[in-house]
Amino acid sequence: MFINEQINIENLPKTDAIQYIKVEKSYFYILLFNLIAIYSSLIVGITLFTFLIYKGVFQKFYWLFFAILIFALIVQIIFCKMGFSKRKYAIRDKDITYSEGLITNTTTTLPFNRVQHIEIKRSFLSRKLNLSTLNIYSAGESGGDLSIKGLPKDVAEKMYTFLTNILNERL
Repeated sequence: MFINEQINIENLPKTDAIQYIKVEKSYFYILLFNLIAIYSSLIVGITLFTFLIYKGVFQKFYWLFFAILIFALIVQIIFCKMGFSKRKYAIRDKDITYSEGLITNTTTTLPFNRVQHIEIKRSFLSRKLNLSTLNIYSAGESGGDLSIKGLPKDVAEKMYTFLTNILNERL
């Protein structure tokens, strides 16, 4: 016979009890570089558009567009800096958890028995700063994939080996 007992909410483990590890501080430089590259491209594009393609029509608004882009860049850098401390992860006996986000905080927990594939990625800047991204793909299409950016290379490799051993034990 099927029994479905109700669980007392007070007895559930608290997520505050999880001891998170923050991502490497040098990963902020990669985020900063990416923001500056995007906004620099936009400024160059607006400059070319204003002074080469549509001469005269948009020139009087050029400094306004330029100021808006610089303001937006500064605001994004401030939010990025404030939200950077919210990027953290934890590995427990049966799962891995990653939390991020300043305005909208997202916490994703992926049980090890749902892990299908693991990979380590390193961009050019990541290699220079000795950082890695650990991508963990889950079974199904529920959006439970996990990407932990800003891990030190040796930590990412240890986590990769640990998760690979768990996957191999299931086979």
